[in-house]
Amino acid sequence: MGVVGVDRVVVATDDDRIRDHALGFGAEVVMTSSACQNGTERCAEVAAKLPGFDVVVNLQGDAPLTPAWFVEDLIAGLLADPGADIATPVLRCDGRALNGFLADRRAGRVGGTTAVFGAGMRGLYFSKEVIPFTGKTYADADETPVFHHVGVYAYRPAALAAYPAWPVGPLETLEGLEQLRFLENGRQVLCVEVQAKGRQFWELNNPSDVAVIEAMMASAG
Repeated sequence: MGVVGVDRVVVATDDDRIRDHALGFGAEVVMTSSACQNGTERCAEVAAKLPGFDVVVNLQGDAPLTPAWFVEDLIAGLLADPGADIATPVLRCDGRALNGFLADRRAGRVGGTTAVFGAGMRGLYFSKEVIPFTGKTYADADETPVFHHVGVYAYRPAALAAYPAWPVGPLETLEGLEQLRFLENGRQVLCVEVQAKGRQFWELNNPSDVAVIEAMMASAG
């Protein structure tokens, strides 16, 4: 991934198998504690070992199809908003994507995370349920008011360093969403709207997603 503005890329893991595989294709690897509860805590541990950066980006292994421009837009958004502690991308759902999320929920699966935000694109809430409720039916090509949260984060180092010491709140516990710890501790989360630009995008949320992602990667070469 060639991303403008990124000076260093490391693979952070507590698993020797991942370390060995990453070293095999030439990646820089930083081993972390197995006590990390989520990717943000893991990034905080790595950032403490590698200080001196203006922004730390967390690109998680369950989102291998994330386009480079999502990360570029994310970094630019955070740098342009000095009041934000963290930035994360959101992608407006068309009717097809929204109907897929709703079908997954009816089947008892989590199809993805959705986000709602207010003035200044400040995040209000993130949920594995589909929010906001619309009560409408959408055709596949329709634009909807629902935004898919893309699980990538750009942090200011000070906020990232503080994160592991904050208490895990009830919302983070219920939803299993690490970004809610920022909201529950009064921090400012910036939602950055990104565009797919015709690119297929899929995240690994269920075992059935593996085959879909592998097929997309194969078709993209």
